Amino acid sequence: MLRTRTEIAHFDEPLVLESGRVLPSYTLAYETYGRLDARGANAVLACHALSGDAHAAGISDDPRAPSAVDGVGADERGRSRGGLGWWDGMIGPGKAFDTDRYFVVCINVLGSCRGSTGPRSVDPRTGRRYDLDFPIVTVGDIVAAQARLLDRLGIRRLLAASGGSLGGMQALEWALRFPERLAACIPIASTARLAPMGLAWSAIQRSAIMADPKWRGGRYPDDDPPAAGLAVARMIGHVTYLSAISIAEKLGRRLQERDDYSYSFGNDFAVESYLRYQGDAFTRRFDANSYLYLSRALSYFDLAKSYGGGSLRRAFARARARFLVLSFSSDWLYPPSDSAAIVDAVAANGGHVEAHVVESTYGHDAFLLEEAKLTDYIRRFLAETYEAL
Repeated sequence: MLRTRTEIAHFDEPLVLESGRVLPSYTLAYETYGRLDARGANAVLACHALSGDAHAAGISDDPRAPSAVDGVGADERGRSRGGLGWWDGMIGPGKAFDTDRYFVVCINVLGSCRGSTGPRSVDPRTGRRYDLDFPIVTVGDIVAAQARLLDRLGIRRLLAASGGSLGGMQALEWALRFPERLAACIPIASTARLAPMGLAWSAIQRSAIMADPKWRGGRYPDDDPPAAGLAVARMIGHVTYLSAISIAEKLGRRLQERDDYSYSFGNDFAVESYLRYQGDAFTRRFDANSYLYLSRALSYFDLAKSYGGGSLRRAFARARARFLVLSFSSDWLYPPSDSAAIVDAVAANGGHVEAHVVESTYGHDAFLLEEAKLTDYIRRFLAETYEAL
């Protein structure tokens, strides 16, 4: 079993953001697994989703690391994961990202509340918490900050960048922002831009947080946060991660610890109790303002707009990486058609692209659950990429 510890890197040099605003200084939380080879050619960046953190694998020796993986992943398989990282099934000796062969890095994104600088951090210019004075950050800003940390770690070129959902967006951003620094891009259950339905769900989640009276315009104390609004936002988001099949099979219309309806507004159904639990548990480990900021980063992500003047094909003319694009048959949030658009854009530019639609009933959460199916594709693709260097 891997033993890890979250490290904190401080950067005093300013970071100019896509909005034109400047972060005067910032910190990034990160973990590493395995060893960088003599050529510096085996580094893999594991990118986390919206509510993730730097603790991607193994057992953390850091008391600040999460004590359990939140979400369907742990519950669906009926096992307690303890302090295991959010992608422990994929990172480690003999796994898809084999730490006997590769040096894996996971960096907590800017805007988060899990060790990297975000809205709950102190603004060094005022000595007060940023709150909503924190600048809007984009996926491009997140990747620009990651590149600085990799420079510090002596990693000039990545063998691969990979992740699911927002993590896949970061991998795609790497392929276009730093094309000469990336040999392989492995986006999983991701997209080149958030579709209108995704924009709508994100807007509803942000509205739930901001409608909570305890949000106080984003300036709430640590001991009295807008927990109710954040819990509702998480419940909404959690439903989008599931599929109709998975929620029917897992919960159906089963009553929760009762034989008949209560004729009240309590948790009569198991699905109601399950979502309330997920929402309440989430408020104990995540910050409402960070949720707002990272949700907005998702909404602004649009590779065609950023790099192609509105054309995804022109945008991917920049790419030099080999692509392995993985999607899931029951994912309606980032459906296989979103991945197909990426595949078409790479292929139109003569790039190397391999794509697979993985059969699964788990919906968007499949990138955390279908580890065995993903491993077969990724292990072979990574080995081929490394051998071709």
